Amino acid sequence: MRLTSFTDFGLRVLMCMAGQPTRAFTTAELARELRVSRHHLAKVISRLAAANLLVTRRGGGGGAMLARAPEAIRLGDVVALLEADQALVDCFAAGGGTCTLTPHCRLRGRLAEAEAAFIADLNRGTLADCVIRLDGV
Repeated sequence: MRLTSFTDFGLRVLMCMAGQPTRAFTTAELARELRVSRHHLAKVISRLAAANLLVTRRGGGGGAMLARAPEAIRLGDVVALLEADQALVDCFAAGGGTCTLTPHCRLRGRLAEAEAAFIADLNRGTLADCVIRLDGV
C-alpha cells in the first residue's frame, strides 16, 4: 500500500508536534523544518484540525497544537482519515469506479480485508510511539 504525500505530511506534522505537545507551531516553521510546501501543509493542518486532532489559533502567538495527548491518537485512525478520499483500487471509488470485472471479481473482498488489516495494525500504535523532537522548531 502506498500512502499519499498528504498523509505523509500529516503524519510528519503530528510526530513533530508530539515532541512538544503543549507548544503551538506555525505552518511556516513546520513547512521550513519539514521542507514541504507551506500551502500544501496548510491544507493538511486544516484537515487535521477539522478532525479535532489539532487546535489552531490565528494571530500573534497563534499556530497549531495537538488537541489531545499523543497517547490518545491512534496511527491507523490518522491514516484512515487522511486517505479517506483515496480509493485503494478503482472499484473502491465512489460509485464503484470503472472496473469491468465488477461484480464478478473475487479480489475486491481480499483487498478490502487487507486494507482493514493495515489500518488495524497501525492502530496498535499511537502517536506517542513515533515522537520526533526537532531542535530547530
